[in-house]
Amino acid sequence: MCSLALFPPLPPPRDITLYEYNNALVSGHSSEKLPHPIQAQVEDLPTLTIPKEMLKAHSRLEHSTKPAFIHHREILWKRCINAWRDVGVAGVLEELADAEGEEQWNQGLGEQSWTDSAKQLAIRWLKAGSGCTLALCRWVSSLHGSFFPHLSLPSEDMIAEFSQAVDWAGCSIRAFAWHPHTSKFAVALLDDSIRVYNAKSATVPILKHRLQRNVASLAWKPLCASLLAVACHSCVLLWHLDPTSLSTRPSSGCAQVLSHPGHCPVTSLAWAPSGGLLLSASPVDTAMLVWDVSTENCVQLQWFGGGGVTFLAWSPDGSKVLAATPSAVFRVWEVQMWTCEKWPTIKGPCRTGCWSPDGSRLLFTVQGESVIYSLSFLEYSGEQQGRVGGSKTASIVADLSETRFDTLYGEERIGGEVHSMVWDPSGERLAAVIRGSSNQRTIIAVFRTRNSPVFELLPCGFVQGEVSAQPQLVAFHPRFKKGAVLTVCWSTGQVSHIPFFFENGPFPSFSSPQSPLLPLGSRSSTREQPLFSEL
Repeated sequence: MCSLALFPPLPPPRDITLYEYNNALVSGHSSEKLPHPIQAQVEDLPTLTIPKEMLKAHSRLEHSTKPAFIHHREILWKRCINAWRDVGVAGVLEELADAEGEEQWNQGLGEQSWTDSAKQLAIRWLKAGSGCTLALCRWVSSLHGSFFPHLSLPSEDMIAEFSQAVDWAGCSIRAFAWHPHTSKFAVALLDDSIRVYNAKSATVPILKHRLQRNVASLAWKPLCASLLAVACHSCVLLWHLDPTSLSTRPSSGCAQVLSHPGHCPVTSLAWAPSGGLLLSASPVDTAMLVWDVSTENCVQLQWFGGGGVTFLAWSPDGSKVLAATPSAVFRVWEVQMWTCEKWPTIKGPCRTGCWSPDGSRLLFTVQGESVIYSLSFLEYSGEQQGRVGGSKTASIVADLSETRFDTLYGEERIGGEVHSMVWDPSGERLAAVIRGSSNQRTIIAVFRTRNSPVFELLPCGFVQGEVSAQPQLVAFHPRFKKGAVLTVCWSTGQVSHIPFFFENGPFPSFSSPQSPLLPLGSRSSTREQPLFSEL
């Protein structure tokens, strides 16, 4: 089992991680330029910095225009109709329970007929019955909330709780997604706008929509030029972007709206690798929705228990889907018959997970634990086709508990829970964002991995940013052919790209037999380390 104690020392405090070469991470000052062979590989990748001060966060959502108008009290049946349309059954019950003064309908008459008396009696009975029903519903809701405390959170706090971003509420970048086939990525910002950056174009489209609020996730459609799915507060938006357009402000008519009652806020999206289906998840909805984008129809994959779905990850081979819940259980679905198997956890819910490139292994973490678990899966055929095929128990492959590092610059403590985790498409590098406690910093740990013939995991090093910059989101470039490129979104609003050149990937060629990759003043660590496997 791998542990942080086997990692190389951290870079000096004012150095940043520049690249990886010869299985070691090289650090240096931010002002230093990369060696030309490396710079030529990443110079086309867009880099940017979007400070938080440039953005203005939206206030909390108003779900109706009612506060903008002068209050006018309508008769009871009209108020019930409006409440049904705006809120549903709960709104009707509240209107009936709060009904007052209805006996004054005929206050201009000296006497009331027997029909008026019957109306008043019916209203009193409705008011009493609605009050009792509403009290019972609230009691059941509070009981349900005691089992699933996240249901009592405001929607923004709920998104922040389950977002893959470390500080979703306070950071300028809330979501990030690489296009699966080109050097193009999208970033969702604090002001609910989305910007699309392309290595081959200077045009930066800015996407805005009235329903684009509290963006939690972004996902590009595979095998498609420019279809971007956006997880919003009340719906899923599909932006159809013309890659040849020079417009920087696509109209809201380019956005397709997918919504379903009770399915909000949406916190996670996942496309099938074939691009045919889109999955969406919400922590308040126990059903995972499978969307047919062309018809805007969805199928609910209902499974009682768990309190909702917080995170989705479709395996690269398209055979399985990880569905995490807010409770101490997660499920893996197979997509042929759409059956699932569940795995209970001990301390808390599944926080994040990622698949190996061939879909045969799942790495995941659990909230409240500082370890990485591994599940292996078998592929069935014939009569057993349709089974998930996961191993009965998960094995621990990495211990990331707090570790003390003694450096020339003092003592440094690193370790904690893994907030998010990504595996590069070649299956050679794993990056984990380790969220430290209140007196520790958040840092990225990079592992060298191998999935065949046996699963092996080896420490590589820590990725460090500029002073006071904390990592928020990480993602690997999907089509880098020289190894791997890790994209990091920092708390300062910067998006940086760190190239990894490793043995199984082709190295850039150099004119000197010496190692010109190490710039002056850079530092690396290449101490001998044993190889760890699950055997």
